[in-house]
Formats: sequence, C-alpha cells, structure tokens
Amino acid sequence: MKLQHNLGGLEGLDPINFETQVFVEPWEKRIFGIHTAMMALSNHLNTSLPKYEIAKAPTTFKGFWTWGHLRKGAEAMHPFEYFRLRYYEKWLGGISGFFVGEGYITQEELDTRTAELLADNPTATSPLPKGDNAAIDTQVDKYLKEGDSPLRPAPTPPKFKVGDKVKVKNVHPSAHSRLPGHLRNKEAVVALVYEGAFTYFFPTEDGLGTPMPVYSLRFQPQDMWPESLTEPNSVYYNDIFEVYLEAA
Repeated sequence: MKLQHNLGGLEGLDPINFETQVFVEPWEKRIFGIHTAMMALSNHLNTSLPKYEIAKAPTTFKGFWTWGHLRKGAEAMHPFEYFRLRYYEKWLGGISGFFVGEGYITQEELDTRTAELLADNPTATSPLPKGDNAAIDTQVDKYLKEGDSPLRPAPTPPKFKVGDKVKVKNVHPSAHSRLPGHLRNKEAVVALVYEGAFTYFFPTEDGLGTPMPVYSLRFQPQDMWPESLTEPNSVYYNDIFEVYLEAA
C-alpha cells in the first residue's frame, strides 16, 4: 500500500482521533448516502452475486463504483492531503474526482459550485430535488440488504493448509493493493483457510481480480516490531490473498 496506508507499527503519529460518532457533520451523511447509491446502481451488478437486473434501473448513472474504487482514490491522494483531511472529506474528494473523470460534470463546474458554497451563497444551499423514483429506491434498498459477494467456487485447491509456514512476498505498491506494507517479507503460520475462493472488485497490477483462496495468517509481533512496541504473549492475525504468499 502507499505511504498513508502503510503505517503498521509507526510511532509519532499523534494526535490520535478518538471520535466515536459515525457522522460528525450533517453533510457526512449525504456523502455516505451518495456513495451507497453509487454502489447500488453500479453497472458491475449485472454480473455480480446475487444477480441484479441493473440494466432496467431507471438511472442516468451508468458507472462502475465499489468500495475498491473509493479506497483506490484515497490511496492516490498526496500523503500530506490524506492526513490533513477528515474521513468523509477524503470520500468527497474521491467521489468528486470520479464524476469529473467520467464526464458527469466538468472541473470548472465543480470549482464554481465549491466557490459558491465556500462563499456561503444562499442559492447554493437550496434543498436537493426529491427523486420520488420507486424503482431506484427499491434497487438501493435491495443492495443494502443483499450486497454483492466476492465469494466464488474455488477454481483450484488452496496451495497451503493450516499449520503451513508461509512468507509474504515483497510486492511493491502499485496503483492499488490489498497487501499491508509492514507484512512484506514477513513469515507466518496459516491459522485458517477460508472456504471457497474470493475475487476482488477489479483487477489490480499485483494480481488480484480472479477468484483465489484467502488465508488467516498468524504472525509473531516481535518479528515485525521492536519488543518495546509489543505486548507479551500477543499474536497478530491478518487475512491475506493467496497471490501475496509463497512457501517459507
């Protein structure tokens, strides 16, 4: 993962935010709702599990949007900006960038609207139009209840079994990765082999995308961090895709 997502064991990252509210500002609920609606209307749902008749949804949104895209946008941010912005500000940046990149709006339109809001223009805070579209509401509600599963039948048997010693490959960060950087080159023991195989939202440069086994690995904390940063008799677990592993 990129710098801002590769913080395992690093010190001096204060101040730590112990905020317990899910939404701190009212606008954060709106951003969460937009992201949820985008996932529920994403065009990839026509091949997902469970099946959705997404082509019949009466929406002008025809894009491909998942949790993976949201994470990919965050990983692409400049580290200084990533640490400066609040959680849902990062979401807002990723979603806005997607709509500009896909041609739904222009950068000029986004900048103009942003300037109006920052200037506290009364016309810029008018209520959003109500959709009143039962078919879209039904689709979003169905997605919230059923989602789309990454679980698939296993194409091949797992390479490793419980008790095997494995080593995490030294995979360098690409545009998007699901490998925590502090685990590269570290050895572990397979604690659990999850049943079936798991795909990812979209192919990545480091090998994700096709269905593959996922393992729960047991690491010894002292193998990764100084003894002063570890708790006695503690164990560290992480779930890792098979493409990131080799025999120790």
